[in-house]
Amino acid sequence: MKVLWLVSITIPAAAEACGLRAGEVSGGWLTGQLHALTNRPDAPFLTVCSVDSRAKTALTGGKGGVRYRILPDGERDTFAMLLRAEKPDLVHIWGTEYPAAAAMHQAALGLGIPALVGIQGVMRDCAAHLCDGVPARYLHSGPVQKLIDRAVPGALLDKMQARFDGLARAEADLLRQARYVTGRTGFDRAAMADLAPDARYFACNETLRPAFYTEPLWQPRTFGTAPVLLLTQGNYPLKNLHTLLLALPALLRRWPGLVLRVAGWGPLDKGALLRPVIEAMFPYQTWCARLIKENGLQHHVQYTGPLQEAEMRQAYLDADVFVLPSYCENSPNSLGEAMLLGLPCAAARAGGIPSMMGEEEGMLYGPPGDAQNLSNALAALLSDPGRAAALGQAARRRALATHDPAANAGTLLAIYRTITGEESL
Repeated sequence: MKVLWLVSITIPAAAEACGLRAGEVSGGWLTGQLHALTNRPDAPFLTVCSVDSRAKTALTGGKGGVRYRILPDGERDTFAMLLRAEKPDLVHIWGTEYPAAAAMHQAALGLGIPALVGIQGVMRDCAAHLCDGVPARYLHSGPVQKLIDRAVPGALLDKMQARFDGLARAEADLLRQARYVTGRTGFDRAAMADLAPDARYFACNETLRPAFYTEPLWQPRTFGTAPVLLLTQGNYPLKNLHTLLLALPALLRRWPGLVLRVAGWGPLDKGALLRPVIEAMFPYQTWCARLIKENGLQHHVQYTGPLQEAEMRQAYLDADVFVLPSYCENSPNSLGEAMLLGLPCAAARAGGIPSMMGEEEGMLYGPPGDAQNLSNALAALLSDPGRAAALGQAARRRALATHDPAANAGTLLAIYRTITGEESL
């Protein structure tokens, strides 16, 4: 069997095989799933394709028994030429939220090649909740902001909303034509019933980054008066840093040394002269900075800067509780990674999160924008270290089953064989 993957990033192995600089992209769970599948004795022949503007012409290379193709553009005609050359039995498109996905899907359908669409996030719901909880004055940009943004792009929320809305429309158009879809949660299955009513749905879990399957694991501890919370993303409102900031004051009354670490860059500050411009161009970061100041959190919120895989793993191990307050997620890799390490977790009861972690494995709260309920969930963990550790261990057991590389590779191969008619599932 010959299978062609279309992925949204150029993974390091592809860059190396094709003579491009690997950059800072780790490949993440894609690399884990690829290794698990290709290590099977009955593995299909895989071609992994990505679109990369650094490639001026089509590039081809091989590594580890996999053929890599890097294309300079993601047009339908370009993909049609690729498919005629590769002659795959099946195309697997990982994700719907990037433009090349629709073009590849159309090319495959046009040539009569079955295409499996893998759902990552559900853009319809992400777009609907992107700016939940943000005051109206931060949502709309004026003529001067838009003019500056053309020269030096910022993070204007109305522009971000328009982009998410466009991705949601493109996703809906693609899925309306889809015959085969793979997902992981009750949330995405329900969404596909609406968005891809004529498609056959296959359940298949993800394999996460290899480093998170290894020791050392998170160690149970007493939290004392200075526990550490970890949030892995806080730069746009869907991830809901703002509600977590509003939840912290109540916690600080009981744990006065508490620290929230946020992976990634914090609000920019280039001095007094540029400060008004930066504040105008990065409204969400500006609002979060104001919440930090208004609630006396200056010494309690730390931004780590971007973290690579080993650094991110250590950040989990150094934390006492992982927090996921997002308004919408499907199957967040950050939650899976925290669970694999046995770290106690508190998360919003939103999207596909309850499909990954139940109340026996962590603290679920809701609705996502309720700061008091979030504070109560975190306090329940911090006030009972023994229970927190037990939940973390239960979370690890569940994650080891959910993200089992061999099992997931076997399921994926069975899906491929079903679609190509080699067996039934």
